[in-house]
Amino acid sequence: MVSHVVIIWAKDPSTNVSIILEGAAKLLEDIPGVEAFHAGQMYPTDRPVVDKSYHIALNMQFQSVDDLNTYQKHPQHVDFVENYLKPNLEKLLVYDFTS
Repeated sequence: MVSHVVIIWAKDPSTNVSIILEGAAKLLEDIPGVEAFHAGQMYPTDRPVVDKSYHIALNMQFQSVDDLNTYQKHPQHVDFVENYLKPNLEKLLVYDFTS
């Protein structure tokens, strides 16, 4: 199993968050190889160990590294990155790990 976690800071959270989440739901979830998909906004918490600086997290799981690599090149992923993510993005971190 391969997990692909994307942490996103939006340029203008009041408008960009909904645009990015809309694009993710529209384009990413049904790409072949995506076993599990979850996208959402950071929610406020009093827990001091939780990073509260980001706006959106995407979490996807794949059966293999090959599936993740295929996903990265898929036209729907490219469309999401170019038309929904890049124009609305301030900062991005990606965490990929296997189990």
